[in-house]
Amino acid sequence: MKETARRSFLGALIVVGVVAAAIALWKLRILIALLFLAFTIAASMRPGVEALARRGIPRPAGIGLHYLGLVAVIGLLLYFVIPSAVDQIDEAVPTSSSELEREAAASTGIKERILRGVQDRLEELPSAEELIDPALEITVTAFEIAVGIIFTLACAAYWIFERKHAQALVLSLTPVRHRRVICDTWDLVDLKLGAYVRGQLLLVLLVATVLSVAFWIIGLPFWLLIGAFAGVVEIVPVIGPIAAGALAIGVGLTVSWETALAAGIVVTVVRLLEDYTIIPRVLGHAVGLTPLTVLVAVAATVFLFGGFAVLLAIPFAAVVTTVVDVIVRHRDPAHADVPAVIFAAKESETTKAS
Repeated sequence: MKETARRSFLGALIVVGVVAAAIALWKLRILIALLFLAFTIAASMRPGVEALARRGIPRPAGIGLHYLGLVAVIGLLLYFVIPSAVDQIDEAVPTSSSELEREAAASTGIKERILRGVQDRLEELPSAEELIDPALEITVTAFEIAVGIIFTLACAAYWIFERKHAQALVLSLTPVRHRRVICDTWDLVDLKLGAYVRGQLLLVLLVATVLSVAFWIIGLPFWLLIGAFAGVVEIVPVIGPIAAGALAIGVGLTVSWETALAAGIVVTVVRLLEDYTIIPRVLGHAVGLTPLTVLVAVAATVFLFGGFAVLLAIPFAAVVTTVVDVIVRHRDPAHADVPAVIFAAKESETTKAS
C-alpha cells in the first residue's frame, strides 16, 4: 500500500508539473516569441560581427555598427519615401469635404464608390473628446511595441556573446556520443536562420524597388506607397504577396480596368521571376520547406502566438524540420548545404566535444 501510494503521489506530481509547465509556457508565449526573434536576428548578424572581429573591430562595436546601419537604412528610406508619398497623397486625395464631393460627383464606377465611402466615414468621425481614450490606448500600445523592439535587439546582442557558453553548457549535459551531432545541428540551424533573414532583407529591397518603378511606368496611383508596401509584406509568407497584388489591382481599378490589368500582370511577372529565378539564386534551399509546410506553419504560428508572430513562422518551421531530419531521418547535419547569402557558410568555430 505504501509503494502504491508513493507511485500515485509521484504520478500526480508529474502530471501537475507538466500541466503547470504548459500553462507557464502558454502565458509566456509572447516572451518566447520575442526571444526566438532575437536569436534569429543574432544568427543573421553573427557572421558580420565575426568578420569585423577578424579585422580587429571588437564585437560590441561590430554589433553597434550593425544596428547603426539598420537605423541608417530605415532613415534613408523614410527620408526619400515619405516626402514623395505625402505629395502623391496630396495630389490624389481631396483635402476638404466640398472638394471630395466634387471629385465623387465627377467620378464613376469604383472610384466614385470609394470617394463617397471616404466622405461618409469623414462625416462619422468622432469628436476630439471621444478621441482621447483611443489616443491613450494607441500611446500605450506604441510604448509596449517600442519596449518589445528594444528588448529583442538587446537579447540579440547578448546572444551573440552568450551563444558559445550556452552551447557548451548544453553539450556538457548530453552523452558524449551525441555531442557532435547536437553541435552540428545547432550550427546548421544557426546558419539557416541567418541565411534566411539576410536573403529576405535583400528580397524586400529588390521587390520594393522593381515594383515601384513598374507601377510608375504604368501610371498606377500611389505607385511608391504600393511598391514599398509590396516589398515590406514580402516578409509575410504567402499572405503578403497576395495582399500586395490585391491592393495594386484595387487601386488600378480606380483609374481603369486597363491599369488594373497592367498592375496585376506586373505583380504576377515579378512574383514568377522571384520564385523561379531570384529566390533559388539568393536563398536556394535555406529552409527547405514545401508550400504546404509554409501554409501550416503560418496558420499554427498565428493561432498560437498572434498575428505579429507570422514573421517567425518560416524560421520556426525551419528549426523543427532540421531537428526532425536529424533525429527521425538520421541525416548528418555536418554535410547539409546552406546557401551563402552575403557571408559564406563557414564551419562553426564552436569547440566540439569529443
